[in-house]
Amino acid sequence: MVVGTHRDRKANRPADAQEMHGILLVAFHFPPDASSTGRLRTLGFARHLPGLNWRPVVLAPSPSAYARVDQQGVADVPDGLPVYRTPAIDASRHLAWRGRYIGLSAAPDRWISWWFTAVARGLALIRRHRIRVIWSTYPIGTAHLIALTLARITGLPWIADFRDPVVPAGSAVQRRAMSSMEKHTFSRAAAAVFTTPGSRALYARRYPQLAAADRLHLIPNGFEEQALARLPAPDVPSASEMVRLVHSGLLYPQGRNPDPFFRALAALKADGLIDANRLQVTLRASGSEAEYQAQLDTLGVADMVDLAPPIAYQDALAEQGVAHGLLLFQGSEFNAQIPAKVFEYLRIGRPVFALTDENGDTAGLLAEIGGSERATIGDASEIAAKLAVFIDRIRAGQAPSIDDAALARYSRRACTERLAGLLDSVLEHST
Repeated sequence: MVVGTHRDRKANRPADAQEMHGILLVAFHFPPDASSTGRLRTLGFARHLPGLNWRPVVLAPSPSAYARVDQQGVADVPDGLPVYRTPAIDASRHLAWRGRYIGLSAAPDRWISWWFTAVARGLALIRRHRIRVIWSTYPIGTAHLIALTLARITGLPWIADFRDPVVPAGSAVQRRAMSSMEKHTFSRAAAAVFTTPGSRALYARRYPQLAAADRLHLIPNGFEEQALARLPAPDVPSASEMVRLVHSGLLYPQGRNPDPFFRALAALKADGLIDANRLQVTLRASGSEAEYQAQLDTLGVADMVDLAPPIAYQDALAEQGVAHGLLLFQGSEFNAQIPAKVFEYLRIGRPVFALTDENGDTAGLLAEIGGSERATIGDASEIAAKLAVFIDRIRAGQAPSIDDAALARYSRRACTERLAGLLDSVLEHST
């Protein structure tokens, strides 16, 4: 792999004059997986680490483990990046009988079988690629168990990445296994990384001794400049033209319930402020489409909302790029989380209509960067009033503006620099 010419942070010498340190990235979600945007975090780190004196090697499951794949995403994997895959069985798809499967086959998660194949391959990769640090990423707990085992056998330092806080769920066996995984992770990992201030604060309260020892760190998800820089931009719609709003990703009753938004649309339509000729909303890959369609039919706004199927990642970005505005749903249940797509929304540059809790990390990020209008996700009256203003501002060419300097701090390159600094520190203290 070609090494960039970025300057080493400590010695102030070209990176290609330094020894490249090997890092093993243990990640369940990685292209061609299309089930989680978490794949983009690992992919971004793998893309930028070589320019920061770290040589990544990826350990992921075989594509058959994924419920949904996007082969187009494989083209985003950097040329020359070593990616190794081992078999993994999804208990819910491969071991189930009439929708049921044995709890032990899915503890802490449905892909525990990956542990058996990945540990042996990981040990071989550590020797072959002269790995100096192990990194793994949750919410697939098996990834942390693989890294934990490798760290114990080899004595290498391990960084545990938490894209979400651990929430034990499922059967009693699964909950115990997940809680055990969390406990052992924080007892063994040299450092833990979180994507939001709220999740880091949660674990600082849960493990105050680790916070005091500076072992809990914040590295946001960020956006990939390479994927977003060339997207097309829409024209400002005139008073007689249609405004197009887009949301990409799952919606569900707890935390991302679209019902108040639907009722707000119905109220605005009843008041004559919007109709199908003036507003079209695309809810892309929202899940539970049959339920939402029934709600839209009952409220009389089905002609304004398109419940669209999933599409390839780059196609979804292009759709967002030509929208006049982007929708975000994030309730108080997820106050300690920031959806990865928020960073993409902001870099794309379309104004965001955000249905959030005012005290959450997502609302805090939007307040810092700008470019958005916020309404309380469960308040249909407030949504209707603010949505009407939002649409008027779009038509007038006066949509909320973004603080470009604040946004630049969340580029994937900037986030990877934070990771590289942490890796340098962990390596230094382990030798």
